[in-house]
Amino acid sequence: MKRFGEFIVKRRVLVILISLLLLIPSILGFIGTRINYDILSYLPQELDTMKGQKILDEEFSNASTGMLMVENMQSKDVVKLKEEIEKVKGVEKAIWISDAMDISVPKEMLPEKIRNMFYSKDTTLIMIKFKEGSASVNTFNAVDSIKKITGKRAFLGGMSAIIHDTRQLAEKETPFYVLIAVAFAIIVLMLTMESTVVPFIFLVGIGFPIAYNLGSNYFLGEISYITKALAAVLQLGVTMDYSIFLLHRYEEEKSKRENREEAMAEAIASTFTSIAGSSLTTIAGFLALCTMKLGLGKDIGIVMAKGVVLGVLSTVTTLPALLMFFDKAIHKYTHRTVMPGFKKVSNFVVKHNKALAVFFVVLFVPFIYAQNNTEVYYNLDEALPKDLDSIVATNKLKEDYKMTTTHFVITDKNIEPYKVKEMVGKIENIDGIENVLSYDSVMGASIPENFIPDEIKEVSKKGNYSLMMINSKYKAATKEENEQITKLNDIVKSYDKGAVIAGEGPLTKDLIDIADKDFKSVNVSSILAIFIIVLLVFSSLSIPVILVLAIELAISINLGLPYFTGTIVPFVASIVIGTIQLGATVDYAILMTSRFKEELNNGLNKYEAIKIAIEESSKSIVTSALTFFGATIGVYAVSKMELIKSLCLLMARGAIISMFSIIIMLPPLLIIFEKVISKTTRKWRDTSMESNQQSSL
Repeated sequence: MKRFGEFIVKRRVLVILISLLLLIPSILGFIGTRINYDILSYLPQELDTMKGQKILDEEFSNASTGMLMVENMQSKDVVKLKEEIEKVKGVEKAIWISDAMDISVPKEMLPEKIRNMFYSKDTTLIMIKFKEGSASVNTFNAVDSIKKITGKRAFLGGMSAIIHDTRQLAEKETPFYVLIAVAFAIIVLMLTMESTVVPFIFLVGIGFPIAYNLGSNYFLGEISYITKALAAVLQLGVTMDYSIFLLHRYEEEKSKRENREEAMAEAIASTFTSIAGSSLTTIAGFLALCTMKLGLGKDIGIVMAKGVVLGVLSTVTTLPALLMFFDKAIHKYTHRTVMPGFKKVSNFVVKHNKALAVFFVVLFVPFIYAQNNTEVYYNLDEALPKDLDSIVATNKLKEDYKMTTTHFVITDKNIEPYKVKEMVGKIENIDGIENVLSYDSVMGASIPENFIPDEIKEVSKKGNYSLMMINSKYKAATKEENEQITKLNDIVKSYDKGAVIAGEGPLTKDLIDIADKDFKSVNVSSILAIFIIVLLVFSSLSIPVILVLAIELAISINLGLPYFTGTIVPFVASIVIGTIQLGATVDYAILMTSRFKEELNNGLNKYEAIKIAIEESSKSIVTSALTFFGATIGVYAVSKMELIKSLCLLMARGAIISMFSIIIMLPPLLIIFEKVISKTTRKWRDTSMESNQQSSL
């Protein structure tokens, strides 16, 4: 690795040039990467609900549906509006009462079910079927066109409209996330580092791997909007440690050598060795997300693991070249820092190590309970501003047409009409069901089949399938809604074992079931992976246990606090935040433990060794944690998207909690269990120094 370091130092101009050239394909890749705004599309394809969505798409050309509510408009104008909407590219069909009968027929003469479906007070409803899924570009453009056509005359609600507005908001805000994160990171680095130039070099150095990471996402096909919004901020926060470690090592080596090239070559070799283990644990933590059944985990996991790998590579290539190139400016422009000394902290920790260990155990119990009982939400619309057009429209639909959620029941079209009528009767008796609309239930209203236009038939019967639309008064993801779906499923399966239920409610129910299992699998996988890597890094059976306990305390406090504050967090948080915090905190823990071991082998007793470990390691830990805090708290402050705000607040708070956990809580455990560590760790101490280990404070 030393020869590699010498090559980087010698060819630093070439390294910078190559780094700059690689930005070109990265920018092109970033532009070409598709973004998915539909979280429900990440559910496993083998689920009945996803099979139902596929049938809706392929058989009924009902990949996605929008509900357009028109106020105070005459029937002839509604027909014109409907026809205009049908001309929009991406729209399969606009369905209104004019498809069933002449608009001159008074609405009072319509069958009650149809009347209630299309009319409420002074409003009428046009159902819009899109050719492609809610998150497709064509549907997005179609929604845009419909909004331009209708202007303020109508309200467009439903998942297609919500995803459209989510995309617009995300595209508008994401660039600001990066700018805010960079600005706050610079402020933190300015306060904690003597050089005025270094913060900018760090951010340029980290900017390269961030650009490469975002550009290489092109090869994944698409990424979620959550991943896109947070990837740069997360990568900045998680990999900043490596830049700090390199600079500190470079300054240390320069004090030993007259030649700065030799110092940097040695710093590169030493830094790579020290960050290899910690970066592996971070990568393993992110890859643990790939064990999720929900595809979103794989999406975030691969992108972030890739980002860490690129961050490590840039830390030992591009960043050293930049530091060497601007070395004179780095030392020319300096200022005083506000970084405190940690002598008082180290003395306090050593003096009260047993009390702190007891406090550690006492904290665990309530926060583990709180973490497991924190309330979460699964509804995407809960994460969006209430004044968004689609949210306003969807809420009006819920109020006027009682369309809180709509279920789509797909059955065999050959079921006898009397059985369908019987099934509909049972469904209508389920708590919370507002109305049921099906071809056979309408036929049961004594309407001759030849009276039903082909357009209406095609909405409800196609190929081998029959479609039933059911409106519920319950919100998706609620206990009442999930119980309703279970009862509904039992009824339809009793008439047709191959029947499936699709729609937002059933999909969200599956999301809840899967998320619960995913949380457990990710937790176990990430802890196990990090346990094994720490075990290999230290050749120890006890150190992984101690480090994981300290880290898990920090995670439990962070994820348990919402329980005590009564805050509801997004379901993604409970799965993703733990892994992110685990990956970031393990770097601090390894740094502290490695320094403790180093000082023990310098001949110090465990008390003096941990004092120096705290005093020296805390500088890097505090700088890194505060940078992560600054980057994420800035995004929390400006984002209007509740999902992003919640995740960033948890990450920001997690960085501070982890910092205190490693500086205050881990050292007492290392002191108390030092004998156990010594017996269960290969080459923990240099035996020739044993004579110096007997003294204590």
